[in-house]
Amino acid sequence: MFKTLQTYKLIFLRLIFIVIGIELSIYFFKIGLLFTGIFGLCMVFLLGREMYFYVRNLVLIYNKTISSILQNDFTSDFSKHKFNKSYDDLFQLYETLKNKHNEQISKDIIYRSILNNIETGVVILQKQETDWNIFLMNDYFSRHFNVPKVSKWKYLKNQLPSLCEIIEKDDFHEIKTSIEISINEQNKQTFVLQASRTEIFEQDYFIVLLDSIQNVVEKKEKDAWINLMKVISHELLNSITPIRSICQNLEDLVEQDSLSTEDLEDIKHSVQTMLRRSDHLQKFIEGYRKLAMLPSPKKEKIDLKDLIQNCLQIMNPMFRKENIEIENLISLNYAINVDQQQIEQVLINLMTNSINALENITSKQITISAEAKDNRVFIKISDNGKGIEKEIEDKIFLPFFTTRNEGTGIGLTLSKNIIEAHGGYILHNTKNEKTTFEICLIDEY
Repeated sequence: MFKTLQTYKLIFLRLIFIVIGIELSIYFFKIGLLFTGIFGLCMVFLLGREMYFYVRNLVLIYNKTISSILQNDFTSDFSKHKFNKSYDDLFQLYETLKNKHNEQISKDIIYRSILNNIETGVVILQKQETDWNIFLMNDYFSRHFNVPKVSKWKYLKNQLPSLCEIIEKDDFHEIKTSIEISINEQNKQTFVLQASRTEIFEQDYFIVLLDSIQNVVEKKEKDAWINLMKVISHELLNSITPIRSICQNLEDLVEQDSLSTEDLEDIKHSVQTMLRRSDHLQKFIEGYRKLAMLPSPKKEKIDLKDLIQNCLQIMNPMFRKENIEIENLISLNYAINVDQQQIEQVLINLMTNSINALENITSKQITISAEAKDNRVFIKISDNGKGIEKEIEDKIFLPFFTTRNEGTGIGLTLSKNIIEAHGGYILHNTKNEKTTFEICLIDEY
């Protein structure tokens, strides 16, 4: 504001000088100083010309800057006009918008690069009045469906009518379904279609995602096989390596002409070690069979309170032995439809984990609670033990993963599989120095 007033003052001073120059020229003409009057008029002309170009320059700079901002044209360079202090704020606004514009362009390039490198077909539509335009189509979609990067919905509809008809049938509303699409007149392939609609700054967008079911399944299978092979190879090597070493030692011993008492003791210990490792391998294989051959749940209607009480009675000797205080907060009589033996196995596994977590804890406590809401039953088992380290939080449900030397590593995996077979889920969290495992079962009544 201050700088604008300064500009007005400069213009006003120029006007005063021009008026004074005209008055003096008229005065000189009146007193007969003809040449002096003519000189005064020349000076007035020069002052007027200078004022014209000064104002013209100000208006041109202003118009050019405002026009650049309105048209998102940030290619101009106003550094040569920095001497004009009147427009410092305007130039600063231009530079700020220019930096934000460049930052936005950089983000758009990065986002488009990310979208173009994912193995999911992505199409984003933007509504223009009553029609839809293609705002973005990533490279995977264009390449996989052999569709050029068109700009209009009607052109895409000509290329992929089966996809577009489903979207139009639902009137461009949220969709989550599977769809069969024929590519290049070949056999149909099945894809997972997910679509959502959103409004941003009064602009209507429709986002379409297409994933090949085969790719999704193959990726999950590949990850599962990699994890399984890591576990199996680890367990096999842990057993085979010492057995092979023992066998080599035994081979050297039996090749001797005579065996001493010490040699016989070595043979005895070696055989015992091989038996232990063989037993470990057998338990490992039995654990794998339990996971791979889990029977379908035979559901029946049972009382939740009685189910918990049965588990507590089974575990009571271990609770007394470890001096653990049990807090049973379940008081509601609520019927659930489950396989009693399988759910008891899950609860016993979780209680056993809590007992192990309470090792070396002075005041040991396990709390069991339950609630029913939104057609679901939530059973929680909490303990004040040492908790789960963050480094292994994402591994505790992996098959054969364990932190205990005597553990099999299938308890939590088996529990997870049983709960999922019942249509529910199991998760854990640590809060207020307590670790809680929560079972969610869908209430079918």
